[in-house]
Amino acid sequence: MWNFYLKYFTPPVLIQKIFNSFIWETSNNKILLTFDDGPTEVATLKILDVLKSIKIRAVFFCVGNNIKNHPGLTEKILESQHTIANHTMNHELLLKMGVKKSISAIEPFNILLKKNFNYDVKYFRPPHGLFNFSTKKVLAELNLKCVMWNPLTYDFKNNFKLVEHSITNYLNKNSILVFHDSIKSCKIIERSLNFTVEQIAKKGFEFGVPEDCLK
Repeated sequence: MWNFYLKYFTPPVLIQKIFNSFIWETSNNKILLTFDDGPTEVATLKILDVLKSIKIRAVFFCVGNNIKNHPGLTEKILESQHTIANHTMNHELLLKMGVKKSISAIEPFNILLKKNFNYDVKYFRPPHGLFNFSTKKVLAELNLKCVMWNPLTYDFKNNFKLVEHSITNYLNKNSILVFHDSIKSCKIIERSLNFTVEQIAKKGFEFGVPEDCLK
């Protein structure tokens, strides 16, 4: 039902109105960088190096099984003062799940982070951006804020021209930008981030920090 908006760079207003408890843009007119699907050996360190060079903190929407497989990279994300958020345990598609299955896909991530890293998870993003009303109910029960995006950069297509088009035409002062910490985007992620930084400076916009952007 909701997957049609993936054809667009920005989510339709109707979807934003129906799910108005979800976060679609920053609350402080600052730009927030977010990264989905990590941590990964091919991209995480590249991303951390760029973020360190521009002195920006971001949100990493991680997959639980990737955290299990790469605890060292997870520690590096946390040591760099970035925020880790829930992207389900195994990148599950929530669109057709009811409440019980949705809980089994989402809650173990929070338990894993608390047990292994003494970290309290506050934010969630559904894999593929797909969700339903059960998702909304479960997130309320688990006290998780759902953070979406606006715009989508399409970096996972491994085509810098798509990223360039998205950032050039759809970047706003309150954008939540989504990039990917994955093999699909690793070849263009550094170039994509550097271009984004240049465009933000050119437009006179500013980066924000997660806790202020997501109030």
